[in-house]
Amino acid sequence: MKLADILIAPTTNGRSVRSDDDGFPVLRLTALKDDGVDCSEYKLGDWTAEEAAPYLVRPGDFLVSRASGSLSLVGRGALVTSVMEPVAYPDTMIRIRTSPDHVDPRFLAHLWTSPAVRRQIERSARTGTGINKVSQSAVGEVALPLPPTAEQRRIADALDERLLRLGRVEARLRAMSDHFDALWQAVLDGVASGALGCVEAQAPQERLVQEVAAVRGGIQKHSRRQPDKDAYPFLRVANVGRGTLDLGDVHEIELFDNEIDRYRLEAGDLLVVEGNGSPEQIGRAATWDGSIEDCVHQNHLIRVRPGPELRPEYLNLVWNSPTVAQRLRRAASSTSGLNTLSTRKLKELVIPVAALPAQNSLVEAANRAYARIVAGHRRVNDGLVHTTALRRALLSEAFIGGLVPQDPDDEPAEDLLKRIRAEREAADAERKAARRAATQAKRKNQPKRKVPAPADAPPPPAPTTDTPLPEGEQATLPLEFNA
Repeated sequence: MKLADILIAPTTNGRSVRSDDDGFPVLRLTALKDDGVDCSEYKLGDWTAEEAAPYLVRPGDFLVSRASGSLSLVGRGALVTSVMEPVAYPDTMIRIRTSPDHVDPRFLAHLWTSPAVRRQIERSARTGTGINKVSQSAVGEVALPLPPTAEQRRIADALDERLLRLGRVEARLRAMSDHFDALWQAVLDGVASGALGCVEAQAPQERLVQEVAAVRGGIQKHSRRQPDKDAYPFLRVANVGRGTLDLGDVHEIELFDNEIDRYRLEAGDLLVVEGNGSPEQIGRAATWDGSIEDCVHQNHLIRVRPGPELRPEYLNLVWNSPTVAQRLRRAASSTSGLNTLSTRKLKELVIPVAALPAQNSLVEAANRAYARIVAGHRRVNDGLVHTTALRRALLSEAFIGGLVPQDPDDEPAEDLLKRIRAEREAADAERKAARRAATQAKRKNQPKRKVPAPADAPPPPAPTTDTPLPEGEQATLPLEFNA
């Protein structure tokens, strides 16, 4: 049956309200979590408690996101399990309210994440300006299998127990992934300090970048540089990760005169991001591999070309180490609040530089560690793919009756549907009667308004009287009258 057929109240959106430090709590969209709605994740909105009253959430409510840039997240739902203080839901959410006598809330929450429901949500989503949206009517049209209420509870109990165990496995896998990431950061710092592995050499010397490398800015893009006769491949910030390159989308730019000779990248050049919205990403860098001929770079990337005292692979490892990343963040900081790097700042940056033989040994040791870390990540990712597939299979099996046995003594599904329909019709009639009563009371309490005479209405006729006129006076007849 359709979701709309089992509701005890119509689906509704919340309200959009501006922030106000003295206002009433309204949930943020991020309050929708995998394990339920986090009612402590809210902002204060510019509305009163009376204005927010129709939108208050209560335990058992199911909230659905209306829009998302990702199709896999639009229509994502979460169950309200507890409410510590009054809080309303915003216009970015749709409220679904069912009766626990008809639908076990946990059953609905699990069902909503099942592949069958997700397919319906994604098919009904509409895309505009890059945002995927789902409407109240589309949510109401979602078809749901509805077994007897007792069987719903058995299914929810079984899923709670199995998904809890599966979640613990996933948490351990993600912890292992974090461990491998931390291990790689330790390897990078080991290269920077010269203490990685069994390398025996003098400690690296602290050198200015301008002493061991050539630093140059890039090309600023503007309307005159639209690709035309002399277009060349053009790397942007989006192409440079921390230690990696993404060349899936390389733009082109027009060059003039002999600019290609000044800006052409060479294999081994380090491309450094001059600024980023996140301080953690400022100064991230990757080594150019020379895979695209005659490639240049934009002005938001700074080219660091290593001299004879630096191996490009060594410079890449040292530059992306936590030690140098922290120095880059300090160099990028500004009292104006704009955190960026410049060619001058990079030239004056101090980095550790080991002797060339030690650089070779450190790079080889880092490569061996990297291969083991990548293999560990691969096994973790394989495990997460397996748990994701297992979760989907478990949810699919649960809602076709394959997870728990059926009980012939349960209320037949047909009787449950009849009861839901009867109770909903009674509730609809009660709501309509309440609205009529409220409307009548409002009309009764409104003061009656006097209807003014039309502006062009004739004057009222002169009053008639039987009182005799004083002696010597004559009655005046109207100039216009009907015979």
